[in-house]
Parts: sequence; structure tokens; C-alpha cells
Amino acid sequence: MTIEERTNASVVTHALARDTLSRIRDVETAQVSFRKGLVKLGRICGYEIIDGAMETEYVPVETPLTEMTGERVTGMDDVVIINVLRAATPFVEGLLKAFPRARQGVISAGRDEEAGMDETGEFPITIDYVKLPTIREDDTVIVADPMLATGSTMCAVLEYVLDGETDPANLFVLSAVSAPDGLVRIGEEFPEADLLTVAIDDRLDENGFIVPGLGDAGDRAFGTD
Repeated sequence: MTIEERTNASVVTHALARDTLSRIRDVETAQVSFRKGLVKLGRICGYEIIDGAMETEYVPVETPLTEMTGERVTGMDDVVIINVLRAATPFVEGLLKAFPRARQGVISAGRDEEAGMDETGEFPITIDYVKLPTIREDDTVIVADPMLATGSTMCAVLEYVLDGETDPANLFVLSAVSAPDGLVRIGEEFPEADLLTVAIDDRLDENGFIVPGLGDAGDRAFGTD
């Protein structure tokens, strides 16, 4: 399993994940290649979650030559993926290649850039749309957003997902790039969540952007300014 435990999160260290992230960080990477890179990262992270968090069972298998005992992953029908619109859309597309039968939810959430970051390092968050499936106690829930910066957006999203009553078997907050500030905040406010990322970057700048980061993932994936 290519996941390493760090102080505030678990990091996917798969060589292909590191390679893909390096490619989409590049300012010269065009829109289509950037979006495809996020899809690939989502798929790799999905496989890592399967390998690291899901159980298997032994089953009888009859091959063309003989009978044998095989192994299958359990719980694949008990997965919920939450898409934090819009940047997570290609990221979730990759996750669905690993979890094709996952139930899906969407939350349209974004920070108010004009209001700016306050003295505590938080942004006001606007949530415009929420549509979530029923989450059961035996579910594995993956909340996906490629960028975890201050943690303001993710905290607002998790409040909706957990709603004071929901208690899934596994809860993952999945990102491609994270800042230490956001990881600490999520860890303090939602200790039940497992934080999984491909990279923990150095810091946030004065505007709350991850450095070195990869820019605005939504703008780069969808060709907007």
C-alpha cells in the first residue's frame, strides 16, 4: 500500500500519483491535459482507498481448468462519493472508475473571495445547492475536493454531510493538494474524518491560496478565468 502517515494526514505516495500531480502543477499544462490529470489522480486515489481501507473475502472460483479460492473486495456497494462543485467534478470522475457503483451526492460550495480571509484564516462560505443520498452506518463516504486550503469550504461541506446524525463506517476527506492550515482545522473540527491527500504543500499566501499549489483547479479544468 502506497500511503504514508504524516502528522496531520495520510499521503498517497504512489509513483504515478506523484508524476500526475507534477504534470498538472505545471503552468504550461493546458486545460484538457489538466482535467485528464485530475481524472487520473481520482482513479489512483480510489484504488488506494480500496487497498487501504476496504476488506476482502475469500470466495470459490471455478477456472476453465479447476476450482480454487479467490479473493474479492467487500463493501463496494456501500460507497458514497460527495462531489464539491465544481473543481471536484473531474476528480470524482476518476473516483467513479474505482467505485462504479457508488452513490453520489453534490454540494455547490465556494468561498467569498471578495470578502477575503479573516484574521483567523477563514473565508465566508456560500452553499448554493445540496443533493445527498441517504448515508448509512456501514457506508464508506468520500468527500472529494482537489484543493484543501484554509479548510473553510470543507468544514461547511462536512457540516451538511454529517448533519449531527450521520455516522458512516468510514469518512474520507480526499484532496490532491493540501495546505497545513486546512488539514489542522479539519482535524480539530472533524476528528472522525480520515484526511487523505497526494501532497501537503508549504503554506497559504496572504490571499488564502496554496503555495506552491497548482492554481485554481476549477478555472484550469474548465477554462475559465
